[in-house]
Amino acid sequence: MMAGIYKIEIAETEQELKKMLAIEKSGANKERIQVLYLLSSKQVKTIKEAASIIGRNRVTVQDWLTKYRQGGLENLLAKKASSGRPRTIPKWAEKSLIKRLESSEGFNSYGEICEWLTTKLGIEAKYKTVHQLVYYRLGASPKIARDSRSSGVPTV
Repeated sequence: MMAGIYKIEIAETEQELKKMLAIEKSGANKERIQVLYLLSSKQVKTIKEAASIIGRNRVTVQDWLTKYRQGGLENLLAKKASSGRPRTIPKWAEKSLIKRLESSEGFNSYGEICEWLTTKLGIEAKYKTVHQLVYYRLGASPKIARDSRSSGVPTV
């Protein structure tokens, strides 16, 4: 094997790869498919050439081809799982919170939501975290209990 020339069997035909390139929405996946296309159509002979054309480091392209070799196109295009820290308020708790926010009971304040999360669901969450979740992510707000007979002024 000559230095820099990478032997790889590409299962997909040039036409299949060309079609995939046309319909792929993700830029990251397009690059990966493009490398396979360049190699299968013999437009490039080495990884270095392919990397140069798509503007990526040779090692990055080698990593992609290793993934392809190990698990095909599916493995090459697989999304990476988030490596971030787990959410303070898990999805299941968020669903319960949404139900409660939608109910007629609602909440009077973000502080009350924090208390409810702690007492009912056993989740300790800071005021700021609760506010960001409810206001920005859920697009909601704690409901203020109003007397239906009044002129819209909250009852105290």
